[in-house]
Amino acid sequence: MEEEILRKIEAQDKKLEEIYRSVERMRKYFLWTLIITIIVIVLPLIGILFLIPQFLSAISGTNLGL
Repeated sequence: MEEEILRKIEAQDKKLEEIYRSVERMRKYFLWTLIITIIVIVLPLIGILFLIPQFLSAISGTNLGL
């Protein structure tokens, strides 16, 4: 009876280790997805915020020159 319980505990321990590895892989996947999302979406938006005033001043400067 005790041997059967010990085998079940060992089997559960192995499954828990597999689950832990899988969860860690998913955590890293989500972390990199977040980082790539920030690079692809947020950084260009910040860049646009700096480019819009320059673009508007260039447009208004050419209109005043007419």
